[in-house]
Amino acid sequence: MKIDLTDTTSSKINKALVQARRAIGTPAVGMVLTLVIVTDEENAYDALKAANDASRAHPSRTLVVIKRVSRSPRDRTKSHLDAEVRVGADAGTGETVVLRLYGEVTNHAQSVVLPLLLPDAPVVVWWPVNAPSDPANDPLGALAQRRVTDTYASEQPVRDLNARADAYTPGDTDLSWTRITPWRSMLAAALDQVTCEVRTVEVEGEEFNPSCELLAMWLADRLDVPVKRSLSSGPGLTAVRMDTSCGPIVLDRADGSLATLSIEGQPDRAVALKRRDTAELMAEELRRLDPDDIYASALRYGVDRLNAANGGSSGSGASETSDAADEAGGGTGVKTAVKAAAKAPAKTAAKKAAKAPAKKAVPK
Repeated sequence: MKIDLTDTTSSKINKALVQARRAIGTPAVGMVLTLVIVTDEENAYDALKAANDASRAHPSRTLVVIKRVSRSPRDRTKSHLDAEVRVGADAGTGETVVLRLYGEVTNHAQSVVLPLLLPDAPVVVWWPVNAPSDPANDPLGALAQRRVTDTYASEQPVRDLNARADAYTPGDTDLSWTRITPWRSMLAAALDQVTCEVRTVEVEGEEFNPSCELLAMWLADRLDVPVKRSLSSGPGLTAVRMDTSCGPIVLDRADGSLATLSIEGQPDRAVALKRRDTAELMAEELRRLDPDDIYASALRYGVDRLNAANGGSSGSGASETSDAADEAGGGTGVKTAVKAAAKAPAKTAAKKAAKAPAKKAVPK
């Protein structure tokens, strides 16, 4: 069942929710949390579909906040709120309210969302794209016990990991961290099968993938050994190789679905490590609403510290740092300086040769 409301208020939306529940014959509220999705019009459909699929495991009231851009200065001074209420088969196992904000009200979205929260139920805020640098200090993030971002969707994901570490607040999490849960489980189980000392680790994956960086930082933080970050063509994470006193331990996934676990002295095993969709990732995140201390520890280890331990290796973090240096140099950057330094000795030698007097021929 769908109810469209134009130029409405939060009070009218609550009345429409009660009316819709009575119309479909479910007057009781059976939701366990409120999920607030802050997105744009382009990504609203995919985010809402993922939330509806995740609601099968976690029935919730889903509030989709879409801040519409006003075209003229006159429209920006007007406040306007449209809503679409979905209940029943159109909203998964919970309730869905799509909020479209126009004008001045886009700067006060928390005042629209607050009356629509379920009473005495936890609140989770999810930014599929364009997440704030400090989610806990965002007006909508301040309403939530759990704040979910996704650095994979940002333009410079590895640089954003540093920003997330600086602004981390208990309750923050990242879908890039959720993606590596099967990898962490499998690697921990592999080390439980042997009694040996890990010397070095290599994490292989595609460039500019924050999940690869987070897995490398987690291994470096927990094992306290050098971790090398190497690049591959993907998709995503492709391999983790650990050099131990008992021989190599390798978890290799070349095709994005089936991995091979190799342990010295044991037969190779096929392991299902498929790339999960967003609905599965959100369902996992909604299982726990307490702070993730392991994620906080791995995040605070830092990409810069990981690159320093590798001796400044040319990973994705080093590439983004070089790009940032080029932008800061007004377009010339490090590459121009290197070219100038390479040409300088040649020009100096040419000038000296031109100024030097020609030697006279010695008569026989």
